Amino acid sequence: MSQKEVYEIGEMPPIGHVPKYMYGQLIRADRFGHPRQAFKVEKVHVPELKPDEVLVYVMAAGINYNNVWAALGSPVDVIAARKKANYDHSDFHIGGSDASGIVYAVGKDVSNVKVGDRVVIHCGVWDRDCPAVRSGDDPMYDPSFKIWGYETNWGSFAQFSKVQAHQCMPKARHLTWEEAAAPTLVGATAYRMLMGWPPHTVRKGDVVLVWGASGGLGSMALQIVKAEGGVPVGVVGDDRKIEFCKRLGAKGCINRKNFKHWGMLPHWKDDAAFAKWTAEARKFGKAIWDIIGERKSPRLVFEFPGEDTIPTSVFVCDTGGMVVICAGHTGYNATIDLRYLWMRQKRLQGSHFANDEQSYAFNQLVIDGKIDPCLGKTFTFDEIGHCHQLMLENRAPEGNMAALVGAPKAGMKDL
Repeated sequence: MSQKEVYEIGEMPPIGHVPKYMYGQLIRADRFGHPRQAFKVEKVHVPELKPDEVLVYVMAAGINYNNVWAALGSPVDVIAARKKANYDHSDFHIGGSDASGIVYAVGKDVSNVKVGDRVVIHCGVWDRDCPAVRSGDDPMYDPSFKIWGYETNWGSFAQFSKVQAHQCMPKARHLTWEEAAAPTLVGATAYRMLMGWPPHTVRKGDVVLVWGASGGLGSMALQIVKAEGGVPVGVVGDDRKIEFCKRLGAKGCINRKNFKHWGMLPHWKDDAAFAKWTAEARKFGKAIWDIIGERKSPRLVFEFPGEDTIPTSVFVCDTGGMVVICAGHTGYNATIDLRYLWMRQKRLQGSHFANDEQSYAFNQLVIDGKIDPCLGKTFTFDEIGHCHQLMLENRAPEGNMAALVGAPKAGMKDL
């Protein structure tokens, strides 16, 4: 194959040959809005590498909700935010926070991967010289921490992506490119939530309530709980999703639409409203006991809906247990009854993505065949805007989504 300045989508350059240009699905500020209009294929220069960075030829990219936000320009204009922080002055955003691909070039300080390695990418980025890293602390607490492909540019929605070397993890050989690209962001996020906050880590026999059990995060959480010996109970919005969750290890599922107490907690001085809410919350808690077969409440509650569900999550969590949350899909003004928090000594813990140790631990579960990527549907490169639109409209398929980029067809496990 002759070496060219740019290659068409699906036309693979010789391994190690980096062309001058590449195609990417770009978002620009003047197109902010629904993803179907915000994303547009454009030709741009292939990015240059810093000494600790790696250039990956993207075979497939995972789809996550963060680039719905990027497309909307809300709640943060990521392009303007990077310029203001003097971090990246590009006037466009190439998103994508999950990828599988092949290493095409490495910076001079990189030693953990080499050209030709098959990798998947986790999305945690930080300054290797930051105080947290130098002192051995969790780099996620350092101000330099960012989510690659959302808070940074040069994500996976392009032929080449620029990443830090530590983000590169071995690709599971038994998975196709699109399967391998699908689960890392949600899986590593779920792993930190369930295994990163001792002493509240999943133990054998622990009941764990998993909200949104059929989605990307929830499907990973169910499998992690099962792999660690816990007993996952899922919450879904449609009875048709229950069998899917059971196949992933759920003991059973609760349909949230059978209850009517969602939203912010009524004021405790409003006796009638508070009594009505409490009755529904107790009914929800009993549904958990019915699935387990005994009066055993969840030691861990896996949360991300937020405003609508936090009051119930704190209520049903067992004495001495933990509610761990990584998002607020239904809103951010969560309310709780503090009496249950302090009297029952419960913990409300925030969690955000994962560090290297946790990301690699999740990836090992994938390599060992203990995690099904739950790939619901694979899209083409041209459909990246469309699949984000499906997410925005809550019409995404069960599990995770991925898009082919460099891989010429679905079903390929290697070249």
